[in-house]
Amino acid sequence: MSPIDRGRRKVMLAGFAAPLLAGCSVLQPGGMARQQVNVTAPFDMPAIRIPDFTGAPRFPITDFGADQADQRRTSDALARAIDAAHAAGGGIVVVPQGVWPTAKIHLRSNVNLHVAKGATLLFSENPADYLPAVHTTWEGLECYNYSPLVYAYECENVALTGEGTLRAKLDVWSIWYKRPKPHMDALVALYDMSAKVSAQGGTPVPVEQRVMTKGEANLRPQFVQFNRCRHVLVEDITIQDSPFWMLHPYLTNDVVIRRVKITAQGHNNDGVDPEMSQNVLIEDCVFDQGDDAISVKSGRDRDAWRLATPARNIVMRNCRIRNGHQLCAIGSELSGGVENVFVDNCHFDNTGSGAASTINNILYVKTNERRGGFVKNIHVSNVTATSIKGGVLAVETDVLYQWKTLLPTYERRLTPIEGLHVSNIIVGEAKFLCLIKAEREAPVRNVSMRGVRVARVTGTVVTTENVEGFIRA
Repeated sequence: MSPIDRGRRKVMLAGFAAPLLAGCSVLQPGGMARQQVNVTAPFDMPAIRIPDFTGAPRFPITDFGADQADQRRTSDALARAIDAAHAAGGGIVVVPQGVWPTAKIHLRSNVNLHVAKGATLLFSENPADYLPAVHTTWEGLECYNYSPLVYAYECENVALTGEGTLRAKLDVWSIWYKRPKPHMDALVALYDMSAKVSAQGGTPVPVEQRVMTKGEANLRPQFVQFNRCRHVLVEDITIQDSPFWMLHPYLTNDVVIRRVKITAQGHNNDGVDPEMSQNVLIEDCVFDQGDDAISVKSGRDRDAWRLATPARNIVMRNCRIRNGHQLCAIGSELSGGVENVFVDNCHFDNTGSGAASTINNILYVKTNERRGGFVKNIHVSNVTATSIKGGVLAVETDVLYQWKTLLPTYERRLTPIEGLHVSNIIVGEAKFLCLIKAEREAPVRNVSMRGVRVARVTGTVVTTENVEGFIRA
């Protein structure tokens, strides 16, 4: 057995020994029970409270007229079943075995959408099926855009469960993956509505006036978004293909995402993007997607400074990554701040992926001179990987992508970064162990790498520019 195989076995066995759930169910005022999940982390992690639908009444969509041969009837049946479960004070909306075509699904409080084993919700490729526009986001900027395929807004006690599948038809969305000039012009207009006017001394355009469904803006919707919600459970579901990000808890607290399987190789297909969300557990998931597996975010520039809500207390553990750009990314939308992130007992191996490996880094912190915010107290431990194109730890403070040429810097705010701790990492091959390029005005502080082993390094082992307090042991 090779050293990496022995290390992998040790790490994975350690994960199986750890308890996945601790706590009990407590009946809340109004009758909705909640389960308490206790998570051990290298920071003070509050208990997470999620809904418990044990014994809740069931509302099969077939009782409300769902028809596998008729998208409109199935969509209407889903909406009626959700309304009925909500009106009953709580319930489980059941999607039975079979393929069910549907348009958008809007969840409500105290509702569990349960997609049974052998069932598939097949989401329409027609953008008109995701209108009227709803209060959502595009890469950290608030706007009114096409509804996420599954959308919950200001909900409490909401769940998405079952061993079935959510799948998006990509006929139109895959065309929208391209970024022609009308799309780029729409991005500039949205950014200006949130930033430029205010930077020049005026008043930002109200969010409800930032309607991005006109013309050829082509801002693709997220697959699943929990927007301003509390007490959320996503469990056992499989999600295939997506217009944009896959799972997006936004301004949402107390979230458990467990045993979810994500397969999507399209543009911007991040796995989970906890944005300005707090008390989040992601565990026992399998990721095989075309962008970052996990990307912790907290909004873009002035919009995030207005909302002033850090992403905080986020734990990812016992996950398998088959593909994606980074195992865990922080940013680049991090203007509200990111703190207390713990990634533990995860493994990357491209075996079984639907595409060639694109994994770059295990931990990647990215920001730029426009973001502000902060990053602190990030921990990654007990991770194994076969071969990665980047390294174990990368920090870059000049990541602007297409925005570098689209817009000037209206307001310069650097990002303080401190407390990055990486330990017990085993990698077969990487380009480097550590690459940190920080600004002289804002050095990265307090970085530690302990027990990091890479069998073959193809480039410079360690690069640190403007780093204060670096330990490698």
